[in-house]
Amino acid sequence: MTNKSIDGIAATFLIIFSVLLGLNQVLVKLVNIGMHPIFQVALRSTLAIVPILIYCYFTKKKINFFDGSLLPGLIAGVLFAVEFILLFTALDYSTVTRVSLIFYTMPVWLTIGAHFLIKNDTLNFNKSIGLAIALMGLIFAVYQPINNYDIQQFYGDLYALFASFCWAIIAIMLKTSRLTRSSPETQLLYQLIVSGIILLPISLMFDDFIRNLNSQLILIFSFQVIVIMCLGFIGWLWIMSKYSASSTSSFAFLTPISGVLFGWLIMDDVINEQIYISLFLTCFGIYIINKKPANI
Repeated sequence: MTNKSIDGIAATFLIIFSVLLGLNQVLVKLVNIGMHPIFQVALRSTLAIVPILIYCYFTKKKINFFDGSLLPGLIAGVLFAVEFILLFTALDYSTVTRVSLIFYTMPVWLTIGAHFLIKNDTLNFNKSIGLAIALMGLIFAVYQPINNYDIQQFYGDLYALFASFCWAIIAIMLKTSRLTRSSPETQLLYQLIVSGIILLPISLMFDDFIRNLNSQLILIFSFQVIVIMCLGFIGWLWIMSKYSASSTSSFAFLTPISGVLFGWLIMDDVINEQIYISLFLTCFGIYIINKKPANI
């Protein structure tokens, strides 16, 4: 296990992946029109298993669930299921803009957790200042006068925050548990298989597990499964296994920017002064967290 700094290859991937994750929030909200959020999570996890296994077969990647990682793998799978239930439901209740700003505060919670749980990834002056700034951005994102705060929006914001916590916990587990012995593909399969097994039977119990599904939504859903879920998350897990936990978030500020931009372009989300301030503070805080201290 290494904790090296981000290089050019990793930086390029993280830029692309961050933008795709921002777009993904819009895609999820669109697909929610055609299927229940929990059914979407369950189906996406289940279908993504097949291309991952095909990829492993042709690239001769070894999958080993009995290298001591089974228990933490199962826990990560449960957290993965909970994370995406919360996130997809949040997008059913709140706007893409608000959910993107809240969910992608993950680097903040990851940095706090890494300080206590990961060796050589402790808080320094930059990270502390960045955390304070990013948390101010989060406050601006969720603040609403009480008389204007719709209860569904409140739950959507809360679910997005809890989903962010789950993502940070999974990231920390990948660096501190026996999952460090597993390949990125094995780590992802743990999460997909466990979440699929748990959620698919549950999702079928909802009367509206299929809503207004059409061919366009099926294409959007297929893009999510193949490009974002399979290719994107394999790459992210590989980077998590090779680079410093907090440094992997170096370009994470691009994701809320992308989410807000795509929410405005595609979903007609309102962007006002409050959103601009929140976006600036959140992104600047994440940038400061990951900025290397100057050599003196």
